[in-house]
Amino acid sequence: MTESIGLSAEQVLMTTRSVRKRLDLEKPVSRETITECIEMALQAPTGGNAQGWQWMVIDDPDKKAAIADHYRAVYWPYRDEAATRPMDHRIRVSESADHLATNFERVPAMVIPLHAGRLEGANVAQQAGAWGSILPAAWSFMMALRSKGLGSAWTTLHLPREKEVAELLGIDYENWTQAGLFPVAYTVGTEFRPAKRQSVEKFLHFNQWTAASSE
Repeated sequence: MTESIGLSAEQVLMTTRSVRKRLDLEKPVSRETITECIEMALQAPTGGNAQGWQWMVIDDPDKKAAIADHYRAVYWPYRDEAATRPMDHRIRVSESADHLATNFERVPAMVIPLHAGRLEGANVAQQAGAWGSILPAAWSFMMALRSKGLGSAWTTLHLPREKEVAELLGIDYENWTQAGLFPVAYTVGTEFRPAKRQSVEKFLHFNQWTAASSE
């Protein structure tokens, strides 16, 4: 079993970041380590305890390169359009995202969590139940990585090419939905600070919606 870096649960919760520039693209990550992190992620709850998930790990260089090409085909137009919109810290964020897009195929591994079924045309309750049965596990996976000195970034921009990626990997597209694409690597250094966030009072309501909280 791979070693943890000795963080408390609170530290893991407060310092699990989307890591892009600080992914170590040279240090290999063993399948054993990824498997351990997925095993921890599988403790997350699912609707009806159905556990209707699958996890695809990609470490083949040619397949990583093909997935990275699909990601970039969507990322660069999205980035160019987003650059025209005002956004706090846009330059810093775009530089980090650009770095990941440029080097995506160099990460030691990619992980795609999948949920059973397709959600096109599903009602709100069905969608909430499905996403609520895979996203907790995906976030637990990111926290498990953090606990072992690894990092990732939750990306979804390959999903307009989901069918092509499914064909590449032999995934039954008609019966499985990809929930994201996670680059996996050790981090350059393991010290991460809590992110700057707005005050919790701005987002909090007790018993009655208050307009002032959302301003």
